[in-house]
Amino acid sequence: MGKLQSKISFHTAKYRADGFVEETGPIRAVRQHGPAHTDAVTSVAALEPDLCVSGGRDKSVAVCSWRSGAALRRFIGHEREVTKVTSALDSNRVFSASRDKTVMMWELHGTSGPSQRFPGHDLVVTGLAVSPDGSQLCTGSRDNTVCKWDVETGECLGRAAISRNLVTHLCWVPGEPYVIQTSEDKTIRIWDSRELQVAHAFPAKRHLQTCCDVSQDGRYCLSSSSGSAGEGGEATLWDLRQTRNQVRGDKGHFQTTTSCVFLPRGPALAPSVATSSCDGTVKVWDRDAGGRGGACPLSVPYPCLATSCLEGSGPLASLAVCNSSTLLCASFNSGIHVLRLSDGADLALEEAAVF
Repeated sequence: MGKLQSKISFHTAKYRADGFVEETGPIRAVRQHGPAHTDAVTSVAALEPDLCVSGGRDKSVAVCSWRSGAALRRFIGHEREVTKVTSALDSNRVFSASRDKTVMMWELHGTSGPSQRFPGHDLVVTGLAVSPDGSQLCTGSRDNTVCKWDVETGECLGRAAISRNLVTHLCWVPGEPYVIQTSEDKTIRIWDSRELQVAHAFPAKRHLQTCCDVSQDGRYCLSSSSGSAGEGGEATLWDLRQTRNQVRGDKGHFQTTTSCVFLPRGPALAPSVATSSCDGTVKVWDRDAGGRGGACPLSVPYPCLATSCLEGSGPLASLAVCNSSTLLCASFNSGIHVLRLSDGADLALEEAAVF
């Protein structure tokens, strides 16, 4: 796990925000560590301060240092592929969902087995979110249901079913009792977790909705969609204070956009979002440019600030934000990629390491 190699490209290309490909010659080596998983990595989430948790087709949950690539813990218990991972804020607990229809809780400093199990779904679990205080868990599945659980006891506190609501992702609104959910029925829903009822549903999109994220101030929601041959592959920004309309959206990827995240504002980085895709690219977009107070007409697209093309990675499954300059990207073919945002004459998104 700890072996370090260098992967050097003797010729490469720089992908500018406008899509132009510029030959740049040799670049610095990408640090290549031992792989965190033996098969495709399906989900990754950042832990404080320099750790990450990931899950994959090898049925395992791994905790690694994203700075060194060292694998610190490996949890075994799922019978099938892990689909989603997440963590409880300011705690030593991580959670994983799986195609075996269960969710499990693991203690970073505990045994290698799960400390709690959450069975109850009839199909693969595809949505996983922990409440801000870490006391409750919300899960969603392709069985059209959303469930709420007590983290300590494992008791199911509620279950809601909506026809055709094939859940693809869940995220909890910081400091609020609300959970955002995307679905294959092309709808983004806001659930009130207290009664496990839908508080609002945004107007349905044209394509399947694959992922969602919420800004740290709780004001905005970001969603992504399926696509192929340049049709779809969108990212859409929604204002949670004015829930009738989307703020803005744009087509940015050639294939399905699999993941979307808000980036923390850095010294040289305006409010931005990042997306990953089955086309093997990660893009960073200016969230607010062209608008007034962050609200921009839909006709004005996101300006793309930077693009990274991860050659040979296959579909990119998941993004995680470590800090204002570091992203993690889970891939099907080449593990977890560490991407760095560097601010020069033009903002660049460069691969720094892979494990």
